[in-house]
Amino acid sequence: MNWAQSVTLCIQSGGMLTSVEDLAESNFLVEHADLYTSKTSGFWIGIYRNVNGQLLWQDNSALDFVNWGEGQPSEDQLDYCVELSAFTGYWSILPCSSQKGFICKKPKTHSLLFALYFFTDAIKDKVHGHMNMWILITLVLIILLGMGFMIYFLFKIKTQCETEKETKWHHTLLQHSHVLTGKDDENASTRDKEKTEHSIV
Repeated sequence: MNWAQSVTLCIQSGGMLTSVEDLAESNFLVEHADLYTSKTSGFWIGIYRNVNGQLLWQDNSALDFVNWGEGQPSEDQLDYCVELSAFTGYWSILPCSSQKGFICKKPKTHSLLFALYFFTDAIKDKVHGHMNMWILITLVLIILLGMGFMIYFLFKIKTQCETEKETKWHHTLLQHSHVLTGKDDENASTRDKEKTEHSIV
């Protein structure tokens, strides 16, 4: 991330780019930054130049401790930002648009305690990981939805076939019933005719 994006993310997390108040804090940062050297070679810290060219900490801490690398800072680089080397702990000036990790410092309730957050390109990896996860979830939902529709339509077709079979069976029974009742009616009418004929004779 560039310096401005790093500042914004730190503020959104309730902190600021870190200040480094003494050698012990610098060593602590380097020790923990070393864990991220596979992701980035350096981290943005909260030191910057104001319009008068004066170096200040973003959190308004006193600038009593500095840990500049050899030949740093250069006076002609007023619009540059400061990185802490993940390997040496020395500070150097870089263009603010450079892509680096960053360290946020978040104050705790007790004034002597603070929390440090190391951010690297792992955030980008995490974002891409989340994107891949959402794509996977979407595909699974589409597949499940498709299977649900398929099961519904197969059930509907099966039910419709069974209904058609039952209707045909009832229709066949009804036809047989009419045939049987029709024959019985013919026999009854023949008997009635015979009775009528016998009674007339």
